[in-house]
Amino acid sequence: MKPFFNVQSVARVQALAGETAVLSAEHTAITTAAGRTLAGDLAAPHDLPGFSRSTMDGFAVRARDTFGCSETAPAYLELCGEVVMGREPDFNVQPGRCAKIFTGGMLPAGADAVLMVEHTRMAGDTTVEAAKSVAPGDNILGPTDDAARGQILLRAGHELRAQDIGLMAALGLEQAAVVRRPKVAIVSTGDEVVPISGAPAPGQVRDVNTYTLDQLVRQAGAEPLVMGLAPDDRAALQEVVGRALDTCDVVLLSGGSSVGTRDLTSEVFQSFPQAELLVHGVAVSPGKPFIWVRAGQKHLLGLPGQVASCMVAFYVLVEPLIEAMLGRAPLAFRRFGRLSAQLARNIPSTPGREDYIRARLTSNNGTGLIEPVFGKSGLITTLIQGQGLVRIPADSEGLYQGETVEMLLFP
Repeated sequence: MKPFFNVQSVARVQALAGETAVLSAEHTAITTAAGRTLAGDLAAPHDLPGFSRSTMDGFAVRARDTFGCSETAPAYLELCGEVVMGREPDFNVQPGRCAKIFTGGMLPAGADAVLMVEHTRMAGDTTVEAAKSVAPGDNILGPTDDAARGQILLRAGHELRAQDIGLMAALGLEQAAVVRRPKVAIVSTGDEVVPISGAPAPGQVRDVNTYTLDQLVRQAGAEPLVMGLAPDDRAALQEVVGRALDTCDVVLLSGGSSVGTRDLTSEVFQSFPQAELLVHGVAVSPGKPFIWVRAGQKHLLGLPGQVASCMVAFYVLVEPLIEAMLGRAPLAFRRFGRLSAQLARNIPSTPGREDYIRARLTSNNGTGLIEPVFGKSGLITTLIQGQGLVRIPADSEGLYQGETVEMLLFP
C-alpha cells in the first residue's frame, strides 16, 4: 500500500488557509446583510444620536438646581414648557425652572440632566417638587454617546449581526459593503454511489455526502453548487472538475478513500493550469485522506468518502479556508458552542495525530458527564447520537475517565 505523501499537521494546514486571499467586495441591502462579512471598516458618517436626548420620562433640569435636595428637603422648580416628541424645543430652561420630557425627547437648551418622574411631585399646576438630586448627564444620551463622526464602529472581517444591522439603520446606511460569498462546487464520487431517489443494489449506497456538504457549506457562509455524482474515472472527473472551476472558487470532491482513487483525485487536480499540491494527507482522525491543490486563486479539495470523516475534515480543514476567503481568522469550530465536563470513560489515542471523537452529554446522579460515542467513520447514526466532538491533541496518548474535557457542540 502506498503511504500518504508528506502528511502534515492540522496546524500547518490551517496556517496555509490563513495565507489565502480575501475575496472581492460587493454591496448588499442591510435587510439581507445579516451573517455577511464586512469588506472594510465601518466608520460613523455622523454623530449618533446627534443631539442630547432623554432616556427617561421626567423633567429636564439644570442639575445644580437639584443639588442637596431629598424627600425631606425637596427643591421646587417652575415648569416652563413641555418637549414635543420629534421636535426641537423652542424654549430654554432657565435657573430654577424645568420642562416636562419623555423618553427619547430632545433636551432643551439650558438643561443638562433629566429628573425621573418617580422622584417628583406636582405642588400646584406649574410647580414641580424635586425629591432627589441629579448630576449633569444623568438620564440623558449625549450627541456622540453612541458614535462620533469618523469613529470606527465595526472592523473589516466582522460577521454582521442583528444589532449591527440596527446600528447601520440608525446611521442611515441602506447598504453594506461585504465580502463576496465563496462559491463552492460539490462533487460526490464513487462507482458504488447512487442518487438518493434510487434503490441501491447490493454493494451500492445512496449519496449522503452531497447533501451533508451542501448544508455545511451554507452554514459556513458560502454558496454551494451541487455538480452531481461522478464515477471513479479520470475523464469524467476531469470534465466535472473543469466545469466547476469555471464558476466556483472552491471544489469539494468527496470520495476516493482508497489509495488508487485518492491518487486519481490528486492527479486530476494537478492537471489544471497553475496547479500546486499543498496537502496530501493530514495527521488527523477521522479525515486523514485530505487533498488540497491550489490552482491560481481556485482551490481543489479532496475529502474522504466516509461521512463522519468527511464532516470532520470539513470542520477542521475546509471551514478555516472559507473563513480566510471571507476575511476572517482561519479558525476551525468558530460556530461551535463549548461545554466542559468530566469524561465518563477513557478514550485511547495514537500520538502524532489529532483525534476528534464524537461525544454526547450524559449524567450520573445529577452530574453532567461527557461520554464518547464510538463507531466507525461510515456510520452516520453516531453523528446523530453525538452532540459534538472531543479533541485529543496530537501529543496525547488519550484522555482519562474523570478528566475535565471540552466538547465542541455541533451547530
